[in-house]
Amino acid sequence: MLASINSLFAFLGWHELKVKSIKLQKQIYCPEEKELTKSEYARLCRTAERNHNERLNLILQTICGTGIRVSELQFITVEAVKQGEAVVNCKAKTRSVFIVKELQKKLLRYAQSHGIKTGCIFITRTGKPISRTNIWREMKNLCLEAKVSPAKVFPHNLRHLFARVFYGIEKDIAKLADILGHSSINTTRIYIITTGTEHRRRMENMRLII
Repeated sequence: MLASINSLFAFLGWHELKVKSIKLQKQIYCPEEKELTKSEYARLCRTAERNHNERLNLILQTICGTGIRVSELQFITVEAVKQGEAVVNCKAKTRSVFIVKELQKKLLRYAQSHGIKTGCIFITRTGKPISRTNIWREMKNLCLEAKVSPAKVFPHNLRHLFARVFYGIEKDIAKLADILGHSSINTTRIYIITTGTEHRRRMENMRLII
């Protein structure tokens, strides 16, 4: 936008009004107060289980175990779980999401115990897919008991955790971009930014100070 305005000012001869663009370096690490850790995620799941909220417990594990968006939970159907693969249509793109065996077992057991024989697994009492608002609220209600900062607890942060763990094992950003459904690897890079603490630890391990 600045470049366009500068071009206009140059055309009009108003050179004194032109401004310089400031180049900002991309953020290289994530603020620690916003990054959800595996141990915090586990505490959230255990808290949901203790509170007998089996649906929320499985929602947490499904998002974090597959890397899907909260809006894509509707594609986690009984049929998809039985096949071990969900076909997700989002943002005019279609991709396959694999469901690991352990999650398969849990979801099928849940569906059977709640009489869900077909269609979306995560539904309300009226049979409609649970909304992101309800999921958000239920997740926030876990924070105090799970001793996790509310700033870290929201559905998309589970997707970020999946991305960091996957990249930590595979070190393949292109494959991760495909799994997450990103059209640009630059978007995926945002997901795998680690905390400043992690950066410092890696620098310490370099042992370059004699």
